[in-house]
Amino acid sequence: MIVPVLAPPGDVASARSVEEERPPLLPSTLQRLRVEPLTDRLAGWLVTVVVTAVAFVLRVVHLGRPNALIFDETYYAKDAYSLLRFGYERAWPSDANDKIIAGNPDVMNQAAAFVVHPPVGKWLIAVGEQLFGMTSVGWRVAPLIAGTLLVLVLIRLVRRVSRSTLIGGIAGLLLAFDGLAYVMSRVALLDIFLAFFVVAGVACLAADRDWFRNRLADHLERHGLADLGDRFGPGLAVRPWRIAAGVCFGLAIGSKWSALYVLAAFALLSLAWDVGARRLAGAGSRSYVGIIRDGVPAFVSLVVLAGFVYLSTWASWLTTSGGYDRAWAAQHPEATTTRLLGAPLASLIQFHRDIWDFHTGDFINTQTHSYDAKPIGWLLLVRPLSMHYQGDIPAASQGCSGPDTCVSAVLAIGTPALWWAGVIALIAAAILWVGARDWRFSIPVVGVLAAWLPWFAYDTRPVFYFYAIAVVPFTVMAVALCLGRLISDARAGDRRMIGGVLAGAFITLVAANFAWFYPILSGEPITHAQWLARMWFRSWI
Repeated sequence: MIVPVLAPPGDVASARSVEEERPPLLPSTLQRLRVEPLTDRLAGWLVTVVVTAVAFVLRVVHLGRPNALIFDETYYAKDAYSLLRFGYERAWPSDANDKIIAGNPDVMNQAAAFVVHPPVGKWLIAVGEQLFGMTSVGWRVAPLIAGTLLVLVLIRLVRRVSRSTLIGGIAGLLLAFDGLAYVMSRVALLDIFLAFFVVAGVACLAADRDWFRNRLADHLERHGLADLGDRFGPGLAVRPWRIAAGVCFGLAIGSKWSALYVLAAFALLSLAWDVGARRLAGAGSRSYVGIIRDGVPAFVSLVVLAGFVYLSTWASWLTTSGGYDRAWAAQHPEATTTRLLGAPLASLIQFHRDIWDFHTGDFINTQTHSYDAKPIGWLLLVRPLSMHYQGDIPAASQGCSGPDTCVSAVLAIGTPALWWAGVIALIAAAILWVGARDWRFSIPVVGVLAAWLPWFAYDTRPVFYFYAIAVVPFTVMAVALCLGRLISDARAGDRRMIGGVLAGAFITLVAANFAWFYPILSGEPITHAQWLARMWFRSWI
């Protein structure tokens, strides 16, 4: 019989003490690579749907107000209707807006219109006009849907990156209560489509990062390896999420060319993630081979595919004969592009040259505009844009409480509490990315820089604050991730409670600030005194 030898009580206590003092085992390479799916899938989608529904309800109420073509709707709503009727943009008479509001939209001229943006956003606006007519609701339905889906995609992106449904939901709520995002979801301009497709593309690249790391982990597990042992590892050239990102970026560029800068920035960041993942997997110096071996397939999936998608968005222009510059190749048969590419593509290239000359030429650079807003002031809300202002509205006819007359205004402006906190959050995000090597903060920092800094090269021409709609989601992401750091995790005890209270107070502040500005975001009739009370600075008027 084997008799167990029991250690004296003192020895047991000593052994336990040694065990407690022993440092915890570091996670293995496999564990560090593996990105496990979040376990609260049902709760994650419930939060996503509820917050997205809140955003939709906020945006859809009084969507048709004001019943007018406000600001650049005078271009894009009419271009969309022309695309719907003819497949290309036609010119309109000077009194077209009045006739459209009166219910007679079919007054286009025979001549083609010179347009300076690609057609994706206009085609999406056209879908709404087809479904709801050439009305203020019809031309704003597509922006409403895009602006609502922007909230949804941001929730999913932040949830994935933060590994927290709570933080994803916070990001969605903050974007739902942002004034600029609200306004741009309710006007028929192209920028909300740009913002949506850009954020969708970035969300796909974040999903691709997880996919790639899991494939590397699968490779190690399948071959029973602790790490790659200075080998490059599997090629993984076909990556579904990266292909999806290429499609999204192609549609973003097809909305506005400025998406090119964001594509370039995130293509490089995604490649850096690849190199980092291979180094973590044990590829050593061989990980840098990925700049070529991973970079070439990435270039095809992102840049080449985006270019193909972009070209396809011009299908209606290519297959019709009346568009601007469409006959250029027939008039220039000797041109090199005509001889090499054929008439349709040669004409399209010439059209792009003319568009580029418009955006960069002497004409635009000598123009002025009362709402010109230099990009240096965007993040601080120095010069928001008045898209609509109507004074002398009879109070009794509009339900306004004014003694005499009221005003109706649509001011494109971000929620100040959110934007000013966003500046601080972006600085913190840059520090946490570079200083603390927290990769999650790279996304908002790179996103803001790529969507904002290029406009400094064009500040000699009129630029407008609403271009910053592409910056908003990344700023909100920075704020949400910083709030996540403030809240910390469940092991933080009192710190988590205090952080949660502070985060809740901030969200409440943003919501209250949005509610205060709501009348001048939505065109609600108010007294002149009430309007003036919301003009906090002279530069806002």
